[in-house]
Amino acid sequence: MGRVQGVGFRYYAKKKALEFAICGFVQNKPDGSVYLEATGGSADIETFTDWCKRGPSWARVTEFEVNKLPLKEWDSFTIN
Repeated sequence: MGRVQGVGFRYYAKKKALEFAICGFVQNKPDGSVYLEATGGSADIETFTDWCKRGPSWARVTEFEVNKLPLKEWDSFTIN
């Protein structure tokens, strides 16, 4: 979860997720934060997480938190 708005973060997160064969979802929350759940190979998740901490080059991600959750199976990556 983190705070990013107006920079296309969800669109570019989906693009990166597809690039790294990551499944899951990303969504804006009512408080202005962005929430994301993802599953994939450990190296791909690590690379994807590193990207999410920065976001697109014009974004300013001010906060980022990682929580491990029980494994879920998704067959794609969606913007909710």
